This record gives sequence, C-alpha cells and structure tokens, in this order.
Amino acid sequence: MRLARRRTPWGSPGSGRAARWGALALLVRPAYIATELVVAAATRGGYSFLADSVSRLGEVGCSAAYCSPRHEIMNGSFMGFGALLAGGAVLLSRSLGPWVTGLLVVSGLSSVATGLAPLDQDATLHAIAATPLFVAQPVALILLGARMRKDRPRLAGTLVATGVVTGAAAVSFVLAADGPAAGALERLALWPVLVGLAAFGWTRLAADGRTEPAPATGESRTLAPG
Repeated sequence: MRLARRRTPWGSPGSGRAARWGALALLVRPAYIATELVVAAATRGGYSFLADSVSRLGEVGCSAAYCSPRHEIMNGSFMGFGALLAGGAVLLSRSLGPWVTGLLVVSGLSSVATGLAPLDQDATLHAIAATPLFVAQPVALILLGARMRKDRPRLAGTLVATGVVTGAAAVSFVLAADGPAAGALERLALWPVLVGLAAFGWTRLAADGRTEPAPATGESRTLAPG
C-alpha cells in the first residue's frame, strides 16, 4: 500500500503561493523590451538601437537635435521592472539560494535607482545607479546555473552561458563608451537576462504544478494499491 499523491491547487494553503507570484514576476519581465520599442518610436531627432544607449530614452530634457517625449514610460519601466526583479527574487529565495537572491535584489534596486536618476539630469549619479545592475546580473546567472546543474543541466548550461555573454557584453559596453555599437552591446548585456530568468520562472511554475505528497496531519489521506 502507498499513499496516493495529490495535486496542490493554485493559491491553496501551503502550496507555495509566494513562489508562484515570484515566478510570474520573472515571467512578465521580458515585456520590458516592448517599452523600449514604444518609447524609441516616439523619439524626435533619430534614435539608433545599435549606437544609442537605453538611457537616452529616459532623458527628460528636449532639444532641437533630440527629444524623447515618452521618457516617463522609459524611466517608469526601469523602476517597475526593477521592482519585479527584486520582489520576484525575494519570493523565490528558497529556490534561488541566498547569494543569487541577494545579487538579483541588488540588480532590481539598481534598475529602480536608474529610473530615478535620468542620464541628462546627473550623468554621474545615473552611472552610479546603473553600474550594480551590469555587474550583479551576470554573476547571479552564473551562480544560478551552477546551482541547477544536477537537476536541470540544460537550463543550467544556458544560464551559465548567458551569464558569461552578458558579462562580457557589459564590459565591452563600458569600454565602447559612445562607440557605434554601444547600444547593441548594452542590450546584449541586458535583454538575454530577461529571457534567462523568465525560463527559470517557468520551471518553478512547472515544478509547482507537479503532484505533491498529502500532509500527514490535518488532512485526510487516500490509500491506493501499491
């Protein structure tokens, strides 16, 4: 004889509701890319995804040469999606582990601070606010991949590779300064992280949907032939 296993419904007591919300927070974050497209489409004076930094989309001031009239959307996106990253990491801390959780919280708070310090208002403060994001995210992905290497080796390898690529792109972006490929390098440092963490969030939802043993106390158990 063995204990029958049951499926834990969404939102039921003890079903990991917090972890589900954390997974959803990571799953929706790739939508950030759409905000860049929307804001860039409204710029006046020309904007290049290849050469121009993301931060230019958040510039508050306008001139005859360049204006981003939807800068509020971009800066709000930095803050909103940064909050989702930090909050999602906290809610998934048991799966992520303390180091990855801490690094992702730092990354999320860095994104929030970036939105509060537009590039054209104080370039130095903006750089200070944004730097932790570029450092912490690649390291977090590499550590998360190492943590998952036994349970999900394919995803683990993808996360490690993504961490290496985004880290190298971040360094190249800094060295490129205002070079002709600066915008492309910055996005290579940022966009793959969104997809990698969303994939991790999906695995958490999938794992939560699997059957779990019924509790030994406080609930009835069903016996099934073994």
